Amino acid sequence: MLVYEFKLAGKQQQFNLIDEAIRTALFIRNSCIRYWLDNKKVGKYDLSAYCKILAKNFEWAGKLNSMARQASADRAWSAISRFYSNCKKKVSGKKGFPKFKKRGHSVEYKTTGWKLSEDRKCLILTDDFEIGKLKLVGTYDLHFYQIKDIKRVRLVKRADGYYAQFCIAFARKIEIEPSKKAVGLDVGLTHFYTDSDGNKVDNPRFLRQTEKALKRLHKRVSKKFCQGQLQSNSYKKAKDKLARKHLKVSRQRKDFAVKLAKCVIQSADLIAYEDLQVRNLVKNHKLAKSISDASWYQFRCWLEYFGQLYGKITIAVPPHWTSQNCSNCGEAVVKTLSTRTHKCLHCGTVLDRDENAALNILALGLSTVGHTGTNAWGENDLCLDLVTDSDKLTR
Repeated sequence: MLVYEFKLAGKQQQFNLIDEAIRTALFIRNSCIRYWLDNKKVGKYDLSAYCKILAKNFEWAGKLNSMARQASADRAWSAISRFYSNCKKKVSGKKGFPKFKKRGHSVEYKTTGWKLSEDRKCLILTDDFEIGKLKLVGTYDLHFYQIKDIKRVRLVKRADGYYAQFCIAFARKIEIEPSKKAVGLDVGLTHFYTDSDGNKVDNPRFLRQTEKALKRLHKRVSKKFCQGQLQSNSYKKAKDKLARKHLKVSRQRKDFAVKLAKCVIQSADLIAYEDLQVRNLVKNHKLAKSISDASWYQFRCWLEYFGQLYGKITIAVPPHWTSQNCSNCGEAVVKTLSTRTHKCLHCGTVLDRDENAALNILALGLSTVGHTGTNAWGENDLCLDLVTDSDKLTR
């Protein structure tokens, strides 16, 4: 599946109608959650049928395309099924009980409610909102794909404008020569990661670099806010600048994660990394901001995506004791977080703490099955098959 994104160019009136469509999709999603709460035995198809009832009861809800209403119901069912799955797996902590959303940022169409112009440079929305023709601004060329291959079109609202995402059914596979190399990665805060060869990548700390500017913009927003009154245009402009600055930080993180993950995948045939539970790590309030700024989970998602794309093996191993055990003899050498050098009194090994952990991670990846991939991309869990005639793991 490919996702091509274009920025939309149009009139302000058209963007206001997109906002109305987004609010309608949010209403349908929340209504489906309410319907599920009142009727616990309903399933996915019951929610899709309930969309038709909502369209009859609310005239403005009927303006949204029928498949777009079903896509909103699918979002509600995705939250419900995730909750059921976490309960079945007995996930520790919160199970992710479906909640009502206050704000929506996107509306999704399936195969109807939209069409492309003849030159495929404009998107035309054909539902009863009458949004009309919007120009697609971007470098991708949609002529390479059939219209029937475009399974979904998503309109997304961001701080700097409106975007259209095209989800295209396309089996993408890239073949490169094997490097005959295996590597283990230990992520950290001082360095973004240290591999088993001793190579280090500095942590960019995008949020820390922008923190002063963000604080200044936050002060401007708070000064212009009027309690219990209609907000002025200057408040809206200050709020927009703050949102754009946060959007820039998030894009910097994504760009860094994508490029670094692709580089790692292309340089090795097997990549082992820690199966970290980031949501538990951020409970440490002294390190929560630094951990969130590092975006380890996003890096892992892209690592697994490119691993599948290039046909490489990615293995997530349990992180327990990888920093404490000696990579040479296996003896436990208890260290505090401030101790950055591993010194084993049993065998005399002296290594950087992170490099020692990376070697332990690689050894675990080679010696145990672990698990490959994750459900971060909304797909089913991938399985590992252990090939009997070799020690290779295949996805």
